[in-house]
Amino acid sequence: MSKKDFHVTRRPDGDWQAKREKADRASFVRHTQTDAHDAAIPAAKRDRVEIVTHRPTGPIRDSDSYGNDPNPPKDTKH
Repeated sequence: MSKKDFHVTRRPDGDWQAKREKADRASFVRHTQTDAHDAAIPAAKRDRVEIVTHRPTGPIRDSDSYGNDPNPPKDTKH
């Protein structure tokens, strides 16, 4: 099975979506970026993938790994 991370991006209508890589439709659509990210967490944990959060303009802002990361980050944000 190939890894299909979630990407949290802004939609043209202003809402935020959590969408799997190469998917046609969003898995979750919420009014805020935080809500879209939080909605994707249970699925990311279940499938052991990452959630990649983008800025409203598109560049990656952050990523959170919910799988078996062989090199876990040493940050203290979580």
